[in-house]
Amino acid sequence: MLRIQLLPFMDLWIKNACHGRKVREIAMRALKKKENRPVSMSLQRLRHALGRELAGSGLRLAVAESCSGGLIAHWLTNVPGSSHWFSGGVVAYANAVKVRCLGVPETAIASHGAVSREVVLAMALGVRDLLATDSALAVSGIAGPGGGSPEKPVGTVWMAWVLQDAIRSKGFQFRGTRLQIKKLTAMRAMAGMLEMLRRQR
Repeated sequence: MLRIQLLPFMDLWIKNACHGRKVREIAMRALKKKENRPVSMSLQRLRHALGRELAGSGLRLAVAESCSGGLIAHWLTNVPGSSHWFSGGVVAYANAVKVRCLGVPETAIASHGAVSREVVLAMALGVRDLLATDSALAVSGIAGPGGGSPEKPVGTVWMAWVLQDAIRSKGFQFRGTRLQIKKLTAMRAMAGMLEMLRRQR
């Protein structure tokens, strides 16, 4: 799993490109080694465990998805009884939908890009408020095969999680086909929400 101290290096290069390519290369190599590993828990166990944690805490979850295209909501609603803890989601694929439906500031997209910490944080908070839930997660990334750049190559994904007053975000670098990246994104997003719930028991 991604070590939190890697994130400042990633941000530092993106925000201060004059620091050169070395910072990015170090961070991205470490991210690729750690983040492309499969989540240790199977999909079946992961989504059932997430549902149990939410239901046991009396919480409801909302999701805002961009690059995963609704896959998280699809997987979660395949769990029997998920209506007790899953409220719904928004597939905010276009930037206009992020702005209109989730309240993402246009300035955040213009300044940082749709795949950024600032945007996924706004997406998570926006879907939480829209669906009036206690918890929310959001993902935005570049699934490929096109759309990447030297600063944000294909497989770059940002995620955010909100649990009551706690907010968390994380950057990832995945490898694989478009579908593989979508699946890795959905698995990591659910795993991150589960981890956050367990930490706040």
